[in-house]
Amino acid sequence: MRRHARRGEAGREVSVVSVPSEKGAEVGRRIGVGLMYGLWKPRVLGAWKVPATGPVIFAVNHSHVVDGPMVIGVAPRPSHFLVKKEAFVGLLGPFMTRVGQIKVDRDTTDRTAITRALGVLENGGVLGIFPEGTRGEGDFAALRAGLAYFAVRGGAPIVPVAVLGSSERRGRLIKGLPPLRSRVDVVFGDPFEAGDGSGRRTRKALDEATERIQKQLTAHLENARRLTGR
Repeated sequence: MRRHARRGEAGREVSVVSVPSEKGAEVGRRIGVGLMYGLWKPRVLGAWKVPATGPVIFAVNHSHVVDGPMVIGVAPRPSHFLVKKEAFVGLLGPFMTRVGQIKVDRDTTDRTAITRALGVLENGGVLGIFPEGTRGEGDFAALRAGLAYFAVRGGAPIVPVAVLGSSERRGRLIKGLPPLRSRVDVVFGDPFEAGDGSGRRTRKALDEATERIQKQLTAHLENARRLTGR
C-alpha cells in the first residue's frame, strides 16, 4: 500500500492513510482469472467499454457472494472493491488487504475506508462499489448515496456492471455457490458521469446524482437481461 502524507508542524511529514496498491490488485485480478474461469464459465460482454486509463467506478449489482470476485477476475483492469469488514476474517483478511481490497464498516461513517477509496481514484485506479449496500435481489432498486459521493467527489465516470446467473441455482457440491462450470454473465455498460457538471457536492446535488445513477443502472440491467436472455 502507498501512504498519503501531509505536512505537520515544523514541516514534518505525517502519515495519514495508506492507499491500496494497484500491483496488489493486479495480483488479485490474476488469481481471480484462474479461479473464475476454472470453476465457472463466465461470459463477458462490453469489457471494451471500460476506459483504459484514469479513474473509474464499477457499480455492480449484488445478489451473490461470488459477484465481487467474478468482476475482479473478468474485468480488463485491476480493481479495488469496498468490502464489508465482516468478510475480513481469519487468513482471508490479510489476503484481501494484500490484493488491494478495502475494508469498510457499514455501521458507521468509515473515514479511513472513504479516504482509501478516494485515494484509489486520485491515483487513476478502479474502485468497485455495490451501490445497494448489501446482497439482495440485485436489481438496483434501492441505492445508497455513497456511489454518488465517490463519483462526484472523485470526478470519476461510472461503469455499470450487471452480474447475471450467479444466484439462479445452488451448486450440488457447495450449496453456497453457483453450480460448478455453470455460465455466469458479466455485462459492462457505457461509462457515464453522475454529476450535473456544476461540481456541486451539496446534499441536494448528491440526491439528484443518485436519481440519475439509479435510472442509468436500471436501464443497463434491463439491457443486460435482454442481451443475455436472463
